[in-house]
Amino acid sequence: MGDSTDPGKGPACGVRPAEIICPPARYPRGVSKAPPPPQLLVIFGASGDLARRKLLPALYNLAHDGLLPTPFAVVGYGRKAWDDANFRIHARRAVEEFSRRRIDEVHWQRFAEGLFYVTGDYNTGVCYETLDRRLGQLESTLHTLGRRLYYCATPSKLFALIVEGIGAQRATGPSRVVLEKPIGHDLASARSLDRAVRRTFSEPQIFRIDHYLGKDTLQNILVFRFANPLIERIWSGEAIEHMQVTVAETLGVEHRGGYYETAGAMRDMVQSHLLQVLAYLTMERPARLGGAPLRDAKAALLDAVRPFDPTDVVRGQYQWGVVEGHEVPGYREEEDVASDSSTETYVAVRAWVDNDRWRGVPFLMRTGKRMAHRVTEVVVELRDPGAGHLFAEAVAGVPCNRIMIQLQPDPGISIAFRVKEPGLGPDMQTVPMRFSYGTAFAVEPPEAYEHLLLDALAGDETLFLREDVVERAWEIVAPAIREPGAIHPYPAGTWGPSAADQLTPPHKWHLR
Repeated sequence: MGDSTDPGKGPACGVRPAEIICPPARYPRGVSKAPPPPQLLVIFGASGDLARRKLLPALYNLAHDGLLPTPFAVVGYGRKAWDDANFRIHARRAVEEFSRRRIDEVHWQRFAEGLFYVTGDYNTGVCYETLDRRLGQLESTLHTLGRRLYYCATPSKLFALIVEGIGAQRATGPSRVVLEKPIGHDLASARSLDRAVRRTFSEPQIFRIDHYLGKDTLQNILVFRFANPLIERIWSGEAIEHMQVTVAETLGVEHRGGYYETAGAMRDMVQSHLLQVLAYLTMERPARLGGAPLRDAKAALLDAVRPFDPTDVVRGQYQWGVVEGHEVPGYREEEDVASDSSTETYVAVRAWVDNDRWRGVPFLMRTGKRMAHRVTEVVVELRDPGAGHLFAEAVAGVPCNRIMIQLQPDPGISIAFRVKEPGLGPDMQTVPMRFSYGTAFAVEPPEAYEHLLLDALAGDETLFLREDVVERAWEIVAPAIREPGAIHPYPAGTWGPSAADQLTPPHKWHLR
């Protein structure tokens, strides 16, 4: 958030005096996209946490793999009084700490020579003029034809100011803007922000990012559903009794107490990540995977999601406890958090999709901080045939078929099915069959931000959020925000408040 953003990774770029050259793209297995055209990437909030943890490491890794444009440069912008050398030192430390691969000195040197920095604030026109002059100098040297990608890695309250500053410069080349979540604070503020951004950029130029959409494991849900007839033919309420989605974190709010006080888990996680996971799990087959058809399918699904009934929502807040063997403070003891805060760090919701495929199927979703384990998991419970089928007596009390999709930390898919136990009797039990990414593939998948940055540079909007989807997500959570209900405390290191169990009958949470 803000001048507290995340770092990224980039490819190896050879540099001559006053010229940045990248070697021809050496696409790893599975990368089939055309290389992005030459351009400049401007990161607002370049001295912040998002740039440090995510963007700069992602850019370095893209550079290491030869996937960045040729030519290309990164221009950081922030309030810190740095020069190019300071920014390169900052980027080096970020990559050393957060990159998925160790630094290669040759690749690093080429990448670092394409890093530049401009100091400025966000509400002074002359600062944007200074930035625009620096960009013009680089463009005349690199011949990037005025192409610019502006990345707003700042608090969302600054987005409108930044876009206004960009627009005042009246740059003539093709450009795009990336906006980090949260996109607004509610439906009204999201619409207001959209109006402000559209004074400078049209919808095809606006890339609203939700990093969950860049995860390989989330995209694999579509492959699992639509590339496997065995799965596709059972994927409806006719065969599926209910689904559960759990996004659990062991971390607390860390240094983000001030932000979290204004957001809470409903805005920070449910309105974005969880609804996107739900869309991938339940949307109809798109005409094709890329571009508008996939985005249309998601939009249609979210239109069918019933706005949350406040009685189907449970909010919680972590208290002092023990997480993975370490004592941790309660939320109200965290920095920048009010001592009487009623902000939720946990949300459980029973959601409904009102269409022919899913009508009557409950979707049990929950997310929380300071939980027992870090895990993102989907559980799909299939319907038991019930009385009258061939093995009705033998399977009494034996769990029915279950599909478990784990997105992190150990990505994989397992399917539980019934088998006969060895022996002369008819007894049965349920056993798992598991696929693990870690053992099946000998390659490390790219980080989500690598995928999304590469797509943004290429102008591919497929994995980014359209404004209608953002607005619909706010409409879905709006009733629960208007009537938030009581806060239920839960000890850190547990699976959340027991009050969430009231949402599940006749089922139970899989992880508990």
